[in-house]
Amino acid sequence: MQGILLIDKSVNRTSYNVVEEIKDILRLKKVGHAGTLDPFASGLLVVGIGKGTKILEYLSDGWKEYYFTAKLGIVTDTFDITGKIMEEHEVRVREDDIKNVLDSMLGRQKQVPPAYSAKKYRGRRLYELAREGKIISLPPREVEIKELHPIYFYKRRHLLSMRAVVSKGTYIRSLCADIGYKLGCGATTVGLRRTRNGRFDVKNAIKDTTLDREKILKNIKSIDECLSFPGIVVSEEAARRNANGMQVYCPDVVKVKGYFDKDDLISIWSVKGSLIAIAIAERSSKFILRLIEMGRRDRVAKLKKVLLTGGRK
Repeated sequence: MQGILLIDKSVNRTSYNVVEEIKDILRLKKVGHAGTLDPFASGLLVVGIGKGTKILEYLSDGWKEYYFTAKLGIVTDTFDITGKIMEEHEVRVREDDIKNVLDSMLGRQKQVPPAYSAKKYRGRRLYELAREGKIISLPPREVEIKELHPIYFYKRRHLLSMRAVVSKGTYIRSLCADIGYKLGCGATTVGLRRTRNGRFDVKNAIKDTTLDREKILKNIKSIDECLSFPGIVVSEEAARRNANGMQVYCPDVVKVKGYFDKDDLISIWSVKGSLIAIAIAERSSKFILRLIEMGRRDRVAKLKKVLLTGGRK
């Protein structure tokens, strides 16, 4: 049993809780997830089943889409409405002000993870430590805000709904707090939902409130269909060697799939269509084709992670 499962996580559940429930239902130890969602947030959680856990790290680097709502005029210690109110301010904000501030947030920037978050510090979640009174300040990390749009501003209740497309590692609650700071009135997140994670959409996910074995098995996606890297197709004999850790050389190559540059991540496939491994290209796709024409025996890819789906088990 292996593959990727898309879950629509509900509010007030941890990502860990969802994974543990799936383990119990499937009676399987090897289950994991990519891109942790805080208990406060709902939405798309990408879960790896069996050998599917091996590719999770390659599925969480794409853009993520969130819909969130900010309450203007208050600041909490958790940056969301579940926390203690630390500040209250009068709200005198126009829609033009909102648009200007959101536009100013686009691009690369440094962001500090909130103290109450699912990020780990020495093996424990920050929100667990914070609840014990242990506030950990982590160094800022670079993130990118690709899109940030206002959806609706309910002036009477000071509620601002927004949509954001952001890079891996971006904390929407921190972004919301920064928006409130720039608006001059403060803000805290009152609703947060992830709708996309890389190539995956929450529209194709199953609810975590109605999980059963039959539904899970019916919705597991194969490892092959979840990876979209360009790659190399090798002979069956070479596939067996690669599955046992031997590197990829020119004579092994039957076909080049797509375009890639030297040092790009690529996939290694057998001629029967099985995904063998993730590798680092040591030549560009164009140059590999030239080497093959020349009859060269150069090494063309270095294995990074063997998935064993096409070789010996």
